[in-house]
Amino acid sequence: MVDQNKKKVAFNIIKNDPTDGHKGYGIGALSLENISPVFIDIEEEDVFVDVGAMHARSVVEKGIKFLPNKEDVPNGKPFWLVWVTIDRREEGPYYAGVTACEMTVDRSIRRGYKSLPEHVNKMDKSLKRHIMVDFMDDKSKKLLADFLINHNKEIWDNSSDELKEGLKVE
Repeated sequence: MVDQNKKKVAFNIIKNDPTDGHKGYGIGALSLENISPVFIDIEEEDVFVDVGAMHARSVVEKGIKFLPNKEDVPNGKPFWLVWVTIDRREEGPYYAGVTACEMTVDRSIRRGYKSLPEHVNKMDKSLKRHIMVDFMDDKSKKLLADFLINHNKEIWDNSSDELKEGLKVE
C-alpha cells in the first residue's frame, strides 16, 4: 500500500544555479530565472514585459476567463505572448529561446482565447532554446524585432541567424 501522505516530487521552480551549494538535488531542473514573458499588443503596436504572465496574472490576463475555442471570442483583441530566454556564451549574452503564443481578449465580455497547453509547451520550448516565430504576422515580427534590438543591441547581435531570419520582414 502506498502511503497517501508521502509527498511526491513535483516540478520545482529554482532560482539561480540549482547545483550551487549542493551535490545532486535539482540537477537537470530548468531555471526560470532567464525567461521573460513579452506581450505584443498588435493593434496598439505596443510591446512590453509583464512577469505576471508567469502565473497567468499579467495585465492582459487579469479579470478574463479564457476559453479554449477562438470562435467563442469573435471580437477578441489580438495579442502575442512571446517567451524570451536569454543565455550566455563566450561572445556574451544572446536571445537563446524565442517562442510566440496567440491570445485574444475581449474586455467588454471579460472573455479571452488562449490554449493553455500551447502556452506551457512554448514556454518549455523557449527554455530549451527553440526559436518559434515563423507563424507570426509581419507587423508583429517587426514590433518584436525592434523591441529586442532596442532592449539590448549586443544581445541581439549575439543571437542566432535563425532568430534574425525568423523576425525579418520583407
